[in-house]
Amino acid sequence: MKKTVDLGVLYSQSGTYAAISQAVLRGAMAGIDEVNASSSSQISFRPILRDPEGRIYRYAPLCADIIANSDARHVIGCVTSSARKEVIPILDRTNAMLWYNLPFEGFETSNRVIYSHACANQHLLPLLSWCFQNFGTTPYLVGSNYIWGWETCRVARMRTDEAGGRVLGERYLPLGDEDIDTLIAEIETLRPAFILNSLVGASSYAFLHAYGELGRRDPHFTAETCPVVSCNLTEAELPQLGQDAEGLVSVGPHFCPSRSHDGRNSSFEIISRQSVLTLAAILMAQGDQPFENFIADHGARFGIDPATHHSTLSVKVAQVRGGVFEVLHHWPDIAPDPYLTRSSRHPNIGHPKLSVVS
Repeated sequence: MKKTVDLGVLYSQSGTYAAISQAVLRGAMAGIDEVNASSSSQISFRPILRDPEGRIYRYAPLCADIIANSDARHVIGCVTSSARKEVIPILDRTNAMLWYNLPFEGFETSNRVIYSHACANQHLLPLLSWCFQNFGTTPYLVGSNYIWGWETCRVARMRTDEAGGRVLGERYLPLGDEDIDTLIAEIETLRPAFILNSLVGASSYAFLHAYGELGRRDPHFTAETCPVVSCNLTEAELPQLGQDAEGLVSVGPHFCPSRSHDGRNSSFEIISRQSVLTLAAILMAQGDQPFENFIADHGARFGIDPATHHSTLSVKVAQVRGGVFEVLHHWPDIAPDPYLTRSSRHPNIGHPKLSVVS
């Protein structure tokens, strides 16, 4: 007989970032189905689902509801960093764990969180290294006006300065804002080498559609001369973008080698599914040892850094070509460095192209 284990699932099914949230939800449910169907698994998960509807104020009370009204001590959930930070105090009070399956800005560790996707040395730093080498060191930075956008642009600005470059512009939009005319006009005037897009959800779609239109009237703003690059764009959002996805550059641990018409098979799905499988393996192995102690002693066996609770991941830079992400550069097995203090863990491509200024 399998032991039934309650597992919280805290993902929105609507809201401005619904495509992302639905991808990680699909992955989590696929993982639960796989564990439950496995004849070798000693446990069976009972999902306790809650839908915050993309509203930040709903995450903490719904997380508390999962823990108070079930036996769940693990929650798979949250998309934005703001939501993650909302639920951590709940986890601290209840000794529960969050499995967070999205790329994030780093500069955080918590004993109550397993960070399964990439942090900045596994996405932003290698992406910038690739961009500096291929396009130059005068980017334009745009992001959603919350933690992800602020920190991603801050580190990008710092790295650009270190490379001897200059950020030509930096702008933020409220989460979900689609008023991007002023932003496009400024980019058209400044003519940067590339654009780092840290917008989320509907804001990003509106921007990318408008940028596609800009490229159709001015050939400077195309993938060959001024690409839009991102640390969080995956197959999950390509159906929202249509033809305007062509030429977009992203970075992540996985890309689907075939066209995904319905947005499936993104790294968001894959990492979320794998988190459930990893949790099942740990629960079967830990015995009576407290979870946090088990991770401290044995986390590396499961790809989890015991010191930071972050994962070791492959890093791939890829570009949308013919509706499919084509991998352009690959670094295998990059260990996490959430505070950017260990330069040996920072993948790069040589040195940026520099020009002599007299």
